[in-house]
Amino acid sequence: MGSASGLEAQLANRAGLPFRGISTARFEEATPWTLPLRLARLARGTIQSINIMDEFQPQALLATGGYVCAPPMLAARIKRVPSVMYLPDLRPGMAIRLLGRYATLVAVSFDRSRSYFARGKAVVTGYPVRKELLEADKSASRRRLGLDEDKKVVLVLGGSQGAHSINAAISSALADLVEVCQIVHISGEADAPWLCSRRSELPKSVAQRYRVYPYLHEEMIDALAAADLAVARAGAATTGEFPALGLPSILVPYPYAGLHQNLNADHMVDHEAAIRVDDADLAQGILGETIFGLLTHEERLSQLADGARRLAQPDASRRIAQLLRDMARPNKPLWKAQT
Repeated sequence: MGSASGLEAQLANRAGLPFRGISTARFEEATPWTLPLRLARLARGTIQSINIMDEFQPQALLATGGYVCAPPMLAARIKRVPSVMYLPDLRPGMAIRLLGRYATLVAVSFDRSRSYFARGKAVVTGYPVRKELLEADKSASRRRLGLDEDKKVVLVLGGSQGAHSINAAISSALADLVEVCQIVHISGEADAPWLCSRRSELPKSVAQRYRVYPYLHEEMIDALAAADLAVARAGAATTGEFPALGLPSILVPYPYAGLHQNLNADHMVDHEAAIRVDDADLAQGILGETIFGLLTHEERLSQLADGARRLAQPDASRRIAQLLRDMARPNKPLWKAQT
């Protein structure tokens, strides 16, 4: 279940999973005159979720956080369906803090996150990553993407919609960067056309070193595995996927995402797995300088890679699955939450 207009609908369909769209509503920016409509959407979504549960008869519910999970979580509480709410970020947002009260257990990626929930409510599982990522081979991934196996690869990504400020900073430094590395740039749909035009301006001898993709689906595994360095926002996925590959990174927290991306980035920096660059500093050319500095100092790049590997939790998916299996067995006690 999820928002009919959200990315989850596309991802579920691509994976061959049945998907049911439900009505959802955000409350973070609600005003007195929009609140009644949002409450009505929440009520509608909850009724839709109850109807879906009556049809599907679930033994357990996994909620991955955020406002879209409110209707299913409320429906699960009404139908007495046990639930696991998963917190990917270090710090929960308002929706997860509120909905966590209704969850049977809360699975968290970091030990520090347990303090946001009632004693005994949270279980540390780590961030789940795809099995294919754990099994990926750098050389094979580079061959599939048509990359030179002997030249450094920088992966640039800004989330599913791209990140314009990061895209602009890469564009400004592009001529210098392609002299020392190959770039796989996942730009988002909006910026792809003008970045492709920037590629056409490069000398033919180095133009093939710059690859622009609006978005990647299955090929994302190869893009991550092929990289020697990543430049990205500091969303939750970076704290799980980059460590799984031992991938050093330069993290640029999205400045309008509350505090959670700052905290995610600082967690990686504190563990010597990443370097943080603030979005406000991108216009000063610091991103290109930082990339160039890391690529030309192999020892520092290796230190960050080692720091990332130490954060890896390859068993996270199994742990979350075990929680759900235990809940689906009515005669078996639930995984005991950590206290």
